[in-house]
Amino acid sequence: MQRLEINDIIKLIQQQQTFEAIAADGSFQIKINRYLPYCCTAIHDGSNLASNKKNKIGLDNYSRWYEEDPHTGDFISSMPITLIGNDTRFEYDLNRSPETCIYEEAWGNKVWKKKLTPKEKQQALTKHENYYKVTHALISKLESLFNGCVVYDMHSYNYQRWDREVPLFNIGTEKLDQNKFGQYINHWQEELAKIKLPNIENETTINDVFKGRGYNLQFITEHFNNTLVLATEVKKVYCNELTGESYPKLVKELQQKLKKAILHNANFFSQNMTNWKPTKVANLLDRNAEKAVLKVDKDLVKLLKNFELLAFVNPNNSTSEKKKFIKSKFTEVPKFTYSPIKINPFELKQQLSQIKTQDISDITIRHMYESVISSYFDKTDMLATLGSNKFLYNSLRYFGRPSKKDIQNAQYILHLPYIAGAPKTEPTIDAKTAMISFKEGLAGYGFKSKMELSNKVISKVMVLNSRQTILFKPDAKFTRTEINALIEHEIGVHMVTTMNSSEQELKIFNLGLPLNTLTQEGLALLAEYLSGNLTMSRLKKLAYRVIVVDMMCNGANFKECFNFLMGHVEDINEAYSITTRIFRGGGFTKDYVYLSGFIKILRFYQKGNSLDPLLVGKTSIGFYNTISEMIEREMVQKPSFITKSYLEPQPQENSDIYDYILSGLK
Repeated sequence: MQRLEINDIIKLIQQQQTFEAIAADGSFQIKINRYLPYCCTAIHDGSNLASNKKNKIGLDNYSRWYEEDPHTGDFISSMPITLIGNDTRFEYDLNRSPETCIYEEAWGNKVWKKKLTPKEKQQALTKHENYYKVTHALISKLESLFNGCVVYDMHSYNYQRWDREVPLFNIGTEKLDQNKFGQYINHWQEELAKIKLPNIENETTINDVFKGRGYNLQFITEHFNNTLVLATEVKKVYCNELTGESYPKLVKELQQKLKKAILHNANFFSQNMTNWKPTKVANLLDRNAEKAVLKVDKDLVKLLKNFELLAFVNPNNSTSEKKKFIKSKFTEVPKFTYSPIKINPFELKQQLSQIKTQDISDITIRHMYESVISSYFDKTDMLATLGSNKFLYNSLRYFGRPSKKDIQNAQYILHLPYIAGAPKTEPTIDAKTAMISFKEGLAGYGFKSKMELSNKVISKVMVLNSRQTILFKPDAKFTRTEINALIEHEIGVHMVTTMNSSEQELKIFNLGLPLNTLTQEGLALLAEYLSGNLTMSRLKKLAYRVIVVDMMCNGANFKECFNFLMGHVEDINEAYSITTRIFRGGGFTKDYVYLSGFIKILRFYQKGNSLDPLLVGKTSIGFYNTISEMIEREMVQKPSFITKSYLEPQPQENSDIYDYILSGLK
């Protein structure tokens, strides 16, 4: 971060420039990524002490930390305009007037063991003065632009010294104009009261433990009539007051939830008290990805651009092992072999751990990138144990196993009779003919893709995203309905999301968000349904996958699972394919998520939610709000290609009975 003189900082503000800087003397830092009618301060976040005063201070590091407000800078780091104090309040307290900002005694302790010289005191007073010069310039600019402004003045407080229960959040309003700002204060209290933290009761009060008499609020309120300062104290539940130890998970939760609360309150204030009328809450955040996001994204792509789990997990010898298995009358268990892994798992995990996600200031986006890196740790462990008994353990860590609800849904489908009037048999076409239909499907979207026959494919068709290639099993046979469904599935969703991701500046959506299989397969199956190509045999195949994955997790071997399927399906090829898909690698639990993903996306769609944010790439529904926010902030492009069956749904082309069947899924 650049260091700037105070006059240079003020000049940039007056010129309405965006920038991030530390004051030349290191006393505070300022970030302005976008000019908006609100800003955030954390004036007691810092703990620095001038070097010429270290031998004079009478308090040790812990004693100073105890009365400072650690992590309050983190709480506001996602916001576009922040002012954060870097120095300890014991050198000079920014929340006190210039006359009283240098302590002799504080909280019953003598601060200085050696008296400060007039020069040393003046150095501290100059830092205090400079902070308020910049504050004045900033609020002046915001009021001139928007006719009003709200400042979130964040603090924290020690609660174990109290002999009564004290609130999680306290808002100090004693010096505020209640007639003018009362409804916005109450709204802020309501937003804070909504915050839920694990095992922590949230009581949010006004003027309880603190009244809002600090100088930061006083200075801004006295100089600016149209600016509301919300002095907010957070109970130090996110750290151990007695040891100085922080709880990172709670800090992160407070970051995320305070971001949401600030945005909602700033939106309410802006709509009514300023000339700036945001259409959506996300409009109150900065636009375009910050440099740190682009750096992390670039580093991730460099490491993972050729990482495609399915390409490694598919056996080389599935076809030959199938012949042996059938020839042995289903007694000789297949012994699958795999292509050599082209990565060093240990080195990859080491390199992933060195990516500096902590440099991303926005907690929501940082969390997304951290989750992706964590997911690739699990995927890397799968590859490292490919073909061994440990592979199943690592697959369970990443994909999990069927829940009780998943099994109930599968059993519900398997107990359904086949649809009356549905054809028992249909004419089939071979793989080469199917490729012609796929070529037409690609042309309908304006896509170009390689199409190849491959014996390494277990399913009939598979899209390789990294190569933009569609692989077909050479001996596969397809009905016309099946071809139509696969075109919707593979091209309408998998290829659409691949092509959309290639247009994004951020390539994380090409790599894939955590557990994107559930979302992507759910979207693909929804496309089959909305295009009128859903069949009972398709639903039952999904259900059998759930049952067989559960059997494998309970200890059943390849032969037992295959024999179970042979008692329920007529086609040896289908029984072998389902079993192989699930036992490849050493136990691949991925296939059970197809059914749960379909149900989840179907219910999401039925509630009227737009699916567009999920089509920008290999997304996960768990990050739907994050992606939507990033689209609104112009960090992510809206999808150029939309699945045709989403634009013109024709579920009525399915039998009427399917609406009833699908309504019974939990």
